[in-house]
Amino acid sequence: MKTRKQTTSGMIHVINGPNLDMLGKREPDIYGALTLDQINGELKARAETLGLSLNFFQSNHEGMILDYIHLTFEREPAGVIINPGALTHTSVALRDALSMLSCPIVEVHLSNIHKRETFRHTSMIADIATGQLTGFGHYGYRMALDFLHSLSS
Repeated sequence: MKTRKQTTSGMIHVINGPNLDMLGKREPDIYGALTLDQINGELKARAETLGLSLNFFQSNHEGMILDYIHLTFEREPAGVIINPGALTHTSVALRDALSMLSCPIVEVHLSNIHKRETFRHTSMIADIATGQLTGFGHYGYRMALDFLHSLSS
């Protein structure tokens, strides 16, 4: 595993994968009642108190997520918070794209993927991520942000 640099400036990119645009509607007993816009709003407010800049991206299309990561690579990000959704368990292409980044990467999952169906127990990106937060609901995003902030402090 390569060492990821700690950047003191730059943007933190929050990337959300397939079906996360349906939060608040889709299986709220598993994923919670907040919408992605509400989660992003809370995260933006927290970032402002920490003096951090965020950029949000969500897509249901793997190729669009990969293209966004390629653009992120060119911008030398301070960090990435990513909830890849179902791509977590299936996408070598996502893993390869994230592997190009030298910044810290935090993988976030609203539900505890290790307490769900067996196919969800494996993450294609866990071993290249700086850390993984799973099962903390929307608080996982804030925990990821606070962690990335601690790296720049």
